[in-house]
Amino acid sequence: MKRVFVTVGTTSFDDLIERVTSPEAVQVGQGSILPDPDSCHELTLEAFRFKDSIAENIKCADLVISHAGAGSCLETLGADKPLLVVVNDKLMDNHQLELARQLHQDSHLLYCTPSTLTETLKTMDLAVLSPFLPGQPKHFANFLDRALGVQ
Repeated sequence: MKRVFVTVGTTSFDDLIERVTSPEAVQVGQGSILPDPDSCHELTLEAFRFKDSIAENIKCADLVISHAGAGSCLETLGADKPLLVVVNDKLMDNHQLELARQLHQDSHLLYCTPSTLTETLKTMDLAVLSPFLPGQPKHFANFLDRALGVQ
C-alpha cells in the first residue's frame, strides 16, 4: 500500500484538507476540519493536529503533500521524498508561491493550488524531480576565511 503524508504545518489550510481524500496521514494544524477516520473508504486515515516531530511520517511516506511553508518543504526535500506543494492561493502576500515556484523551476518539487490538486495528482510525473542537495557550509566558511585573511 502506498503512503501519502499531508501536512499543513501549524497553519490553517482547510482548503487543502477538504481536497485530500486519499491520505494515510493528515496533519490538520489549527484548521477547523478534522477528518473522520471512516471518511476515506478503502484507506487507512490517521489525522492529528500537532506532533513534536513529523520526521518519521515524512520518512515513511511515498509522497508528501504539503503547504508551501519553508520548514515543511526543506524537511521533506532533505529527507529525499517526492514533494507536491499546494499553495494557499487565498493568502494576500503570497511568499509561499515564490518559494514553490523557485523549487519547481529547480526541479525539486511539483506544485499546484487546492483547485488543481486532483488533476495534478492524476497527471504528475515524479520522475522529473531532481534530488535537493544539502548546502555545503564548509565551502562558505573557507570562502570567508580567505576573504578575511584568516587562513
